[in-house]
This record gives sequence, structure tokens and C-alpha cells, in this order.
Amino acid sequence: MGGLRVRSVLVTGANRGIGLGLVQHLLGLPNPPEWVFAACRDPKGQRAQELQNLASKHPNLVIIPLEVTDPASIKAAAASVGERLKDSGLNLLINNAGISHYKSFDSKTQEDMAQVYATNTIGPLLLSQAFLPLLKKAAQGSPGSGLSCSKAAIINMSSYAGSIQDVYCWEYGQAISYRCSKAALNMLTKCQSLGYREHGILCAALHPGWVQTDMGNAAGKKPPLTVDESVGGMLKVISSLSEKDTGTFLDWEGKVLPW
Repeated sequence: MGGLRVRSVLVTGANRGIGLGLVQHLLGLPNPPEWVFAACRDPKGQRAQELQNLASKHPNLVIIPLEVTDPASIKAAAASVGERLKDSGLNLLINNAGISHYKSFDSKTQEDMAQVYATNTIGPLLLSQAFLPLLKKAAQGSPGSGLSCSKAAIINMSSYAGSIQDVYCWEYGQAISYRCSKAALNMLTKCQSLGYREHGILCAALHPGWVQTDMGNAAGKKPPLTVDESVGGMLKVISSLSEKDTGTFLDWEGKVLPW
């Protein structure tokens, strides 16, 4: 993990699960970022208590209020981050916030689909648009012509469940809205990689594995991976990404997954 050197990183959905794990591991790096922005819906609420405790010990951790389905909240978050970064820009945006509804085909509703898409697919699109000026600024201020997460990157937290070719873990849950939203997120990532390459921004989709989180446990069987194992692996992958990896769909160990 020592290979990841970024001046600034923002993680959405950072108050629990994989998001919180990412923040903890980033703060524990041999060369931690100068700025770690941890975004969540209610920074002062009980569910953000662990983040609050971390912030009291790490002056480089800033908790940012963010509702990823609210354009006004996204705009305010981008402005707040920009004020702190001044002229340096944002190196790494990790779109981690996500939700799921474990319902069968028959019980799935329009509201379920819309809510999950709003968070899992539209949210990352709007966030990337809002933070694009800061990502471009970071890329322009980094030496070299290649792409890397140390320069400027968008990492979208996807899921193997979004693979159309290999419908992962169908026997443990249909999760129709979740699967569809992640398949769409994968296409968004591919489009971002093509649209943002000229700006020096790397874009990739990561599958964290089936992890022991509130969401992971909801499938009714204990997931095989701990948060520490997943996050440790993903940060190694993130640190090694280069120009050849932009637009790819990888798992927490760096394996290329089928679309």
C-alpha cells in the first residue's frame, strides 16, 4: 500500500463499511494524504461517530456533508473541498456510496429502481461532473504524461453483481435494481474513461469482493471477506493502476472482470 501517494482524496459513503475502511487505511498509509475528505449524509449523527472520533485524532481528515442524490448538496461539497485545496486540485475521487434492495422480481417497484439508480449510478455521474474542475487542476499540476491515481482519478465502486456476462451470486439474491444500477455504473465508468482521458484523468470500476458489511450481510449468508482485507487489496490495486487500466472493471485483487 506504500505505493499510493496522493495529496488529496475524497471518499463518499465514508461513515461505515467499506467507505470507513478506506478512510482508516488511507490515514494509516506510510505517506498519508495531506487531505482526506470523508463524505456522508449526516456528519454529526450517531452513524458517523467513528468518523468523528477519527477526525479528532487526524487533522488531515475533513468530514464533508453530502447527499449524493441531491445536486445542491453535491455542489456545496465541491465548493467546500475546493476552498481547502486552493490551487492544488483533487487527486482521487472514490464514488463509494451505494444502496441495495433485496427484493424479488415480483415485488420490485418503480420507486425501488429509481432510488437505487439515483444513488448508485446518477450520484457518481453528478459527483464526477462537480469535481471535474478540481480533478483537472490536479492532473495539470502533476508531472508526466501518463495516467495514475496519484495524478488524477475517479474510482467507481461497482460490483461483480453488475456483470451481465457472469451474473455473480444469483443464488444468494436477485437484487435486480442493484445489479442493473451497477451494470449501468460500469458503462458510465467506460464513458468517463473515454471522455476524461484528454484531461489526464484515469477512470476505473472496482469490485470490492463480497464483504462483511451491513449490505453484504443482508444476503443472508456471511460474506467471505472482511473490510480490512477488501480495502487493503483495493488500495494496492489503486496504487498500481496506470494508463492501460483506464476504463477497466477490476476486483479487489486486480483481476479483470467480465462486463
